[in-house]
Amino acid sequence: MSESPTTPSAPRPPRPKGEPRFPQGPAPDPAGSHFERRIRSFQPRRSRVTAGQADALQRLWPKWGLDIDGQRTLDLAELFGAERAVVLEIGFGMGEATAQMAADDPDTGILAVDVHTPGQGNLLGLAERNGLTNVRVANGDAVILLREMLPPASLDGLRVYFPDPWPKARHHKRRIIQPDFLDLAAPRLKPGAVLHCATDWEPYAEQMLDVLTAHPAFENTRADGGYAPRPAFRPLTRFEGQGLDKGHVVHDLLFRRTSGPQGRDTGPQGRNTGQGDRDTGHAA
Repeated sequence: MSESPTTPSAPRPPRPKGEPRFPQGPAPDPAGSHFERRIRSFQPRRSRVTAGQADALQRLWPKWGLDIDGQRTLDLAELFGAERAVVLEIGFGMGEATAQMAADDPDTGILAVDVHTPGQGNLLGLAERNGLTNVRVANGDAVILLREMLPPASLDGLRVYFPDPWPKARHHKRRIIQPDFLDLAAPRLKPGAVLHCATDWEPYAEQMLDVLTAHPAFENTRADGGYAPRPAFRPLTRFEGQGLDKGHVVHDLLFRRTSGPQGRDTGPQGRNTGQGDRDTGHAA
């Protein structure tokens, strides 16, 4: 008897226009049109989400994820537990270093912000597999998070590792470490909290050092006023290793929040509405 022909599987129907990619996961544009458009320091990457990452987003986002919508003030004690110090990490890539730091220091909560969906799913999966309860993943613009959603003196640290260097001169205005950003971040940091930056782009390292040194709310932890050696708690990332293989020099900058002037507060109680240039690129 001849075998019956195999019936081909029906193609997956296209997602209806306007339907979210991950109904239980991060929103594609969490802040919507609630806030002014401005020059962004980030460029969202639309790369492929693996099945494992998609599964983590669907299952774990309601538990460990949050959208930066700018419509509420976060209670970090409720989010992480009252006993935990909380550090904000802006830009975490695929999340391997973040997961390692969380595993090495379980008493510190890490609020990790990025707009890269595969990385969000990957970090959630790493947190689950390694039993990490001290990681929360935030989706959206870190500036809106700082300005609209974090209360004063709520952070015990701020980490900005390998931000986009925007190497072309006309794009330098997009770099995140700027005086206005420090004005915004300083009031959210407790006195003594450390702002830790790292970059393998020499001109950007020089700009970071100049901007941080000039800001009255921060002081260099280095007595010589220069760069710091990589601290043991910051893992050597795959991206960093690739840069070192190419001969890049990585610079770490560790600046402490002083108890002096805070800078210009643009937060919920002193909002600076309508500031900034108009954004000619697309927002997250």
